[in-house]
Amino acid sequence: MNKTRFNIVLYTPDIPGNTGSIGRTCVALGLRLILIKPYGFDLSEKAVRRAGLDYWKHIELTEYDSWNDFLETEQPENMILFSKTAEKVFYDAPYKENCYLVFGSETKALPATIMKENKSSLYSLPQYSEHIRSLNLSNVATTAAYEALRQISYS
Repeated sequence: MNKTRFNIVLYTPDIPGNTGSIGRTCVALGLRLILIKPYGFDLSEKAVRRAGLDYWKHIELTEYDSWNDFLETEQPENMILFSKTAEKVFYDAPYKENCYLVFGSETKALPATIMKENKSSLYSLPQYSEHIRSLNLSNVATTAAYEALRQISYS
């Protein structure tokens, strides 16, 4: 792998199509996809495969049964967590090689306890309209991944 390698972490994803699309982004950028259970779907569902197309078999996938299992095994030193309520903008995040971009589920976001424990590592993508509750998870993850790639590649 090249020096731009980092990880995308999905905490209890709910929508199979989003996970499949994020997996496709991971293949395109040579990233590892980490999924933390429980999921709102089965990984073998057609919607995951459809969104991931024939790339799904190329995803470097790691699964964990819980957040604590993830922390104990990975021991991540640089986590960047995303929340629409974060005060800091994702352009300012400290993206580095081997960092972990962490996203909550589409319907529940990241738990308050995780956000509280990692408050200094929370970032958001700007939303300027009061008519939008949230952005699509796969769009946010892809946008953040390309910003991380840009910053790591030019650092």
